[in-house]
Amino acid sequence: MSGRSSSERWVVKVGSALVTDDGRGLDRTRIAAWVEQIAELRRRGLSVILVSSGAVAEGMQRLGWRQRPRAVHELQAAAAVGQMGLVQAYEAEFQRYGLHTAQVLLTHEDLSNRRRYLNARSTLKTLLELGVVPVVNENDTVVTDEIRFGDNDTLAALVANLGEADQLVILTDQQGLYDGDPRSNPHAALVREARAGDPSLDAMCSAAAGAVGSGGMLAKVRAGARAARSGTVTRIASGREERVLLRLQEGEALGTRLSPAAEPLAARKRWLAGQLQLRGKLWLDAGAVRVLREQGRSLLAVGVSRVEGRFSRGEVVACLGPDGVEVARGLANYGADEARRIQGRGSDEIESLLGYVGEPELIHRDNLVLTG
Repeated sequence: MSGRSSSERWVVKVGSALVTDDGRGLDRTRIAAWVEQIAELRRRGLSVILVSSGAVAEGMQRLGWRQRPRAVHELQAAAAVGQMGLVQAYEAEFQRYGLHTAQVLLTHEDLSNRRRYLNARSTLKTLLELGVVPVVNENDTVVTDEIRFGDNDTLAALVANLGEADQLVILTDQQGLYDGDPRSNPHAALVREARAGDPSLDAMCSAAAGAVGSGGMLAKVRAGARAARSGTVTRIASGREERVLLRLQEGEALGTRLSPAAEPLAARKRWLAGQLQLRGKLWLDAGAVRVLREQGRSLLAVGVSRVEGRFSRGEVVACLGPDGVEVARGLANYGADEARRIQGRGSDEIESLLGYVGEPELIHRDNLVLTG
């Protein structure tokens, strides 16, 4: 995946409410319809990665639980039980079209560790080259609360980054993003097109998840902003719409289209931008923020006013402006203790302060990406 391939690549995400018919058990009729459409997309020359929720919800149904548990160990148990039925359902349907599937379970550690990120990327690349349809889910059975993605919309966006997808299609139980809550506002209008990452979109969203899900429209909008960092277009549409995937591929304007505002990031910077788990924070003065945003230069210690967290050399840290808003993130050239000793000081003072000079920059521009 060293560049865009000649064939178009989609990541298709389906939510728990759709997969499990609002928690009543796997909706095999809808699963069959989505699989039929994915098989047709494959015949049309597209490669598809499927990100499917539903393991926890299916496990809840099998175990007779009516409410989604909050305790991590209960979620893990439900996921372990439900994953069996979910995988079997997809495998059986794809076999009808002569297509093999592969279960790919990811945790945030798989994507925050550069080596494991590259390994996951290579695995997806190989599966697609073999004509296999990867079915991706969060590895709920081993993930801990501190490192979980939080919802499969976020996971889908990271998979879109990982796989350099042209399009991320998020299928939900709504027609798309509305400019108000359609459940309480009869005048709410569907937003047909917007720029991914537009701050005004957050105000239109409800963050509330359904009884069986963990996301919400806000998570979908933010997933679109994350996917846009690698140049991916996001579509939020109803999974209950007939032939929705094929109609989208044919150019029909269904749902909401979130388009990227900028060129795709380079692979290394895309990985940095996608990190959810940060090891520390560097608070910058206004001058440093201006230099990063307007001149695209490295971050020097002289522009850092405060260091938070415990991090080692080479770990990912966030860079915050005086107002507390994140402006960038990158790989630190010095650990937290060393960064505190050199913060606010010039590069020519590093040797006298530390006894050595690792790098003149706290974060080199090649290892830094703007996020705000």
